[in-house]
Amino acid sequence: MEALIQRFTEKYARTQVKTIRGFEKDIDWDNQLIGIKGARGIGKTTLLLQHLKLHYPLNNSILYTSLDHFYFIDNKLYDFAELFHQRGGKLLALDEVHRYPNWSVELKNIYDDFPDLKIIFTGSSLLEINKGKADLSRRAVIYNMSGLSFREFLEFETKINFPVISLNDLLADHRLIAADICSKIKPLSYFSDYLQFGYYPFYLENKKTFLSKLEQSIHLMLDIDIPQYEQIQISNIILLKKLLQIISGSVPFKPNYAAISKRSGISLNTMKSYVSYLSDAELLLLLYSKSKSLSNMGKPEKIYLQNTNLMYAMIGSRINIGNIRETFFYNQVCNKHDVMSSPLSDFLVDGIYTFEIGGKSKKKKQVLGIKNAFIVKDDIETGYDNVIPLWLFGFLY
Repeated sequence: MEALIQRFTEKYARTQVKTIRGFEKDIDWDNQLIGIKGARGIGKTTLLLQHLKLHYPLNNSILYTSLDHFYFIDNKLYDFAELFHQRGGKLLALDEVHRYPNWSVELKNIYDDFPDLKIIFTGSSLLEINKGKADLSRRAVIYNMSGLSFREFLEFETKINFPVISLNDLLADHRLIAADICSKIKPLSYFSDYLQFGYYPFYLENKKTFLSKLEQSIHLMLDIDIPQYEQIQISNIILLKKLLQIISGSVPFKPNYAAISKRSGISLNTMKSYVSYLSDAELLLLLYSKSKSLSNMGKPEKIYLQNTNLMYAMIGSRINIGNIRETFFYNQVCNKHDVMSSPLSDFLVDGIYTFEIGGKSKKKKQVLGIKNAFIVKDDIETGYDNVIPLWLFGFLY
């Protein structure tokens, strides 16, 4: 345990608390068992360490460790937590919990046996607490962590604080809101950078190597994360990669499962499962119509890559600007709202609002006569009437 304490001490000292995501304030840290899920590279470890440094002095009452450490090859998590508790421990922060085979069973036992010990754990976006060997759904409070919004990216880049804007306020007062933001910065001068590398916080380490690191992260998700959770045979990983390649080559992708099955050599049922796995890993966004189920059995109307950074990493120079615009809108809005395919336009949000996405020359004819309909235009700083700048939807979280 001493080696783990020393490792935590070093990490605690190195952790910066100047740039902190607003998500840290969205979590109710008073719960006894807290889980934070999210994709690789989303910033879960940094958030966890920042929370400890912001709110706890460095002493024997707190401890952080990653469960992929060699220590846990020969030592049980339960025994580790018991020893920490005996030494006066009050808060145990566990990173990469999915790397430990019996994580759900032992967390349940720790929770039940040491009620005065608080546990915060992080895990993959694929983590399902009700599917482990022990159901933690009645014990753990789970939070899903997304990548940076455009608003957060601007805060990182400019050091200016911008408030989150509700969708209702945005639709009602977008001209005044956009004008206020534009009086402080020129958002369009940052927008293309965000689309290329701003979704994952690790861009701050080195912008030049960002895309290569993101490519490595994608391969790790395909080679390790998904097979670990879904028990895919190693020989079938190549099929998973082939499916993602086919989809990414023409996003937004209108799925013809029979044609894809023939082209890829993947059986129809297996392919439906693989699409679901890629979505759970936050590599894909599935867009459904209002009339179809969101279950695995429902066929999406369109399939997008999960965010625009993935598009640059996987598609590169072949990216279509229209696809970039739709992906950005869907990715930013679905964080807090229900986004469906619209039978009349591009998107239907919360079953009420219709949105047509395009460039600054986009006309209103697509939404004429439609109630609660809006044109969302790229390459404009401010809008008018029911015309709203695309970048402004990056302020919803």
